[in-house]
This record gives sequence, structure tokens and C-alpha cells, in this order.
Amino acid sequence: MTLDKTLALLRGFSQSTIVPLRADVTITSTCLLVNRAIIVIMHRAHPLRIFAISGLLTALLGALMFSYGGLSLLWLYIILVLLEVTFSFDNAVINSRILARLSPLWQTLFLTIGIFFAVFVVRFLFPILIVMLSTGLGGAHVVDLALNHPEDYAHELEKAGPSIEAFGGTFLLMIGLYYFVDRQKDVHWFGWLEEMLSKAGRVRFLKLITMFTVAVVMYFTVEKHVQQAVLVSSLLGIALHVGLESISSFFEKRQPEGGKSKKLIEQTGWAAFASFMYLQVLDASFSLDGVIGAFAITNSVLLIMAGLGAGALWVRSLTVYLVRNGTLSKYRYLEHGAHWAILALGLVMIAKLYHVELPEWLTGSLGLIFIVTAIVSSVIEKRHDDRKLAA
Repeated sequence: MTLDKTLALLRGFSQSTIVPLRADVTITSTCLLVNRAIIVIMHRAHPLRIFAISGLLTALLGALMFSYGGLSLLWLYIILVLLEVTFSFDNAVINSRILARLSPLWQTLFLTIGIFFAVFVVRFLFPILIVMLSTGLGGAHVVDLALNHPEDYAHELEKAGPSIEAFGGTFLLMIGLYYFVDRQKDVHWFGWLEEMLSKAGRVRFLKLITMFTVAVVMYFTVEKHVQQAVLVSSLLGIALHVGLESISSFFEKRQPEGGKSKKLIEQTGWAAFASFMYLQVLDASFSLDGVIGAFAITNSVLLIMAGLGAGALWVRSLTVYLVRNGTLSKYRYLEHGAHWAILALGLVMIAKLYHVELPEWLTGSLGLIFIVTAIVSSVIEKRHDDRKLAA
């Protein structure tokens, strides 16, 4: 065999083997990339995994709204979803602080059973119960009003507004006070003001004394025909906050301690249950006022449930995302901003008892303003600290 023929055979052999080899390498690389993408997406902190259910259910409900009432109903549904998310953004930050203490099981329950509670109980049954207590009407009659006579139901719910404002405002003020009036708090956003509030925490029972004083002042200053409802509702808000905090703390202290390297002991059992219920009451405090406001957009109770419920699902998914990505630790003042927003919202709710009502867009923007400002402040502070370390 000549040299030319040998080279031709070798060239033909190499071409026939290299092409399949290249194809195999390409397929293997593609499989590896797909596998890596799946692993990344399936990571418990990946946004796609956390928000997938929220997106799917929101899209399904949107399709249902469109098929039932066309573009006009779909548009109202989208507005309600955005309204709930905007009004409750600071709620997600507060929730994440509490949810971070719960075990993975209770975090999952927060997104599953908690959603049923948020949509059906808080945004449907609870308003019906409030109307029943404030009007003396029977349960069947109120449900009939809600489903078949939405305008009358909205009117009755609006009449129960003082009870809702007093309960929600008091509960939210309690959350803010318990965060800022704490002698162990050593990180301050609004320097001298938060430092002064922190030092005030040395006075025993100051938070309770302050809130009882607020309840009494409200009783003597609101209109006479709502005095009793306001007093009972505000005392109920105080009692619920103190009770749930005490139960959670009681059972948390009796949990077995984790390892020394574990920074945070995960709550389980009754301690987790108390924190879980605390989250539901917190959600109710935010949402009941939103339910009343939603009637300015539509009188359909089912549409309000769908829109605000889908928004609540996004807020809860956002809460889980903040926890699993350690967002609170990345932004030093994020918690501060959320709690200032909570205090502001509590004051806005109490101001409604005196017929002082801010525009809905302004009320909804308060939380976002505080949150965004806190994030910007945290980033600036971190860069300042990094420069100091580098110097």
C-alpha cells in the first residue's frame, strides 16, 4: 500500500469518528447544562421554585376571571392583586422575621394551610363574623348579603369599620412598640430616636401601659355610638398580641437547645404553632382594612377574594424568599424600615376613627417608601463600612 493510500484511509477514519465524538460531547454538555439548571432551580432558595405556585394560581384565576367577565373583570382582578401586594409589602418583611424562627415544616404550612386561612378565613369568613357581631344578624343572612346583595354587605361592613380600625391599629402599634422599645436592641436606623426608644424599654410594662393609655384615650375621644366597639376591639388587639407572644416565648424556652454553632433555634411544636397563629393575626390586621377598601373597586365578594387572595399568596411567597435568601441579614435597616411602616399604618388606621383618611395611593405607598429608604440606607452604610475596612 502506497503512502498516499495510507494517509487517505487514516483521514477517512478520523472524519468518521470525530463527528460522532463531537456529537456525543455536545449532547453530554447539553445534558450537564440542563441538569445543572434543574439543580439550581430546585434549590429551596431559587425564586422560580418559591414563586411558581403563586404565578400558576394567579394565572389560573386570571384566566377564570377573563372567561367569566372578559377584559373588564380581568383588569379589576389585576388591580386587586397589585393593591394587596403593594399594601402588604412591609408585611412580608415583618413575616420573614418571624418565619425565620420556624422549622421547614411550619414554613411549608405557612404557604399551604396558611393560604387557605388567608384567602377563605381572613378575607371571607372573618369579615362576615365582624358584620354578624356588629349588626346582630344571623350567619346565613350575612352570607346571603355577601353573595347576593354585595352593596348592602359592603354598607354593613363599612359600618363595622371602627371595630376593624381599632383592632388593626392597636395590634400594629403593638408590633412596632415591641420592636423599638427593647433595651436589647443595639442597631439603630434613626439614631437618637431609636436609641431613646430602646432605653425606654428598661421601664417595666411600659409598652402595655402605653397601649392601654392609647385604648382609653380612643374610648373618650371617638364618637359616642362607637365607644364600646372601639374599646373592646382595641383591648382584643392588645390581648391577642400579648397572648401569642407569651405563648410562643413560653414554649420556645422549653424547646431542646441546638448546637452551639447554630445561631437560631428553630421553633417546633406549640412554640411554632403560636408563631404561626401570630402570623395569621398579623395578616388579618393588614387585610381587613384592605377588604373594606376593595369595595371601592368592586362589589363582587368572590372577585375580592380572588384578587386579594392571589395577592396574599405572592406576599407569602415573598416572605419565604426573604427568609431563604437571608435578605434581612444583607440589609441592616430593612427590619427597621418595615416596623416604621407598621407604626405609620397603625396610626393611619386609628386616624380613620376620627374621619381623617389619607388617599389610598398614599397609604399603600407608605410601606414601600420606608422599605426602599431602608434598603438604600443599608447599602450606603455597607459601602461606608467596606471603605473603612479597605483603608
